Amino acid sequence: MAKTRMVTQFGMGSSIRSRDYTNAASRAIRDSLWHNSLNVADAFGFPKQAMLIDVEIGVQHPDAVNISALLDIFPYGQPSITLVKGGLDVTKPDGSDTTVIANAAIIVSFDMERPHD
Repeated sequence: MAKTRMVTQFGMGSSIRSRDYTNAASRAIRDSLWHNSLNVADAFGFPKQAMLIDVEIGVQHPDAVNISALLDIFPYGQPSITLVKGGLDVTKPDGSDTTVIANAAIIVSFDMERPHD
């Protein structure tokens, strides 16, 4: 396979009050995706389902993220999600709560080798 990177997108999301790492990660993905309209599949004559989507999410507690919920965000393509320690937890000055910040990097690639007839 000649997996070729075509697009790199970045996003940030937060969970201000609920300390929900999945929600923050979901918002980071949506921030990345919903600000772009990618036409690379059409430009190369590939179906959108052929998009190979590698997602890396950084949060302070990767084990607290529900990957299945994040996969449901993608309307097409073949998403793969990796969680890493990153992002930021910001405690309120009075210590009463913590805001969770997640960062997302999304890389869209295609297998540039077409099947032979």
